[in-house]
Amino acid sequence: MQTHKNRVAVVSGAAKGIGQELAIQLAQRGAALALLDIADLSQTCELIEEAGGQAIAIHCDVSQETDWIAAGEVVKNHYGRCDILVNNAGIYPNVHFDELDFKTWRRTFEINLDSMFLSAKVFVPMMRANGWGRIVNVSSTSIVTNAVGVSHYMASKMGIIGFTRGLANDLGKDFITVNSLAPALTATPGTSHIPDVVRDNIVNLQAFKRMAVPNDIVGPMLFLTSEDAQFVTGQVLAVDGGMMKTC
Repeated sequence: MQTHKNRVAVVSGAAKGIGQELAIQLAQRGAALALLDIADLSQTCELIEEAGGQAIAIHCDVSQETDWIAAGEVVKNHYGRCDILVNNAGIYPNVHFDELDFKTWRRTFEINLDSMFLSAKVFVPMMRANGWGRIVNVSSTSIVTNAVGVSHYMASKMGIIGFTRGLANDLGKDFITVNSLAPALTATPGTSHIPDVVRDNIVNLQAFKRMAVPNDIVGPMLFLTSEDAQFVTGQVLAVDGGMMKTC
């Protein structure tokens, strides 16, 4: 088991789903958590405390620079450092191009992509000061599917991959790893609105004919945030039940 003892981890989108499960398992492995979300984080905090871990909850709209700056101050004042940053927050609005307006396009990019840049600007200096860092940006395997109504979402997730690879180059001199994890469609509250036909089409592309669950995604995330991943950077790790293999 990878240990994260004495590490401080910042996880966005931690109120539910993948982010919540990751936060709990990081705490079980010894990390101290800073949980970010625009939704109520009390349940995640309670689950972490029940597991014997420690966490602070920070209300954060990840599309807003001021919220990230404020979150950074809270983390610095409370823990004095940041070792791990997992950008997990995101939205999945299913809107066909014919109905897609610029407001929805921009909001998708603000939350899914702009947040990656804003978070890195705040927390990379802390990692540099400690001489150690792990950044994981959550993208998606939707970029290889034939799903309709997600052109804006797919574009934002492709942007994450480009940003991840570029940032990995920039931070290589600091030995801060930057990777992207691309999960398949995962059964979480945030994907419950997706039509059954879309779910079925995605599952049919996979070698494993079932939807992913948060625990499927968390194991690879724990690796990418661990000491074991010290020579892995600029990569996109697909955790998709074999979807990319079959496309």
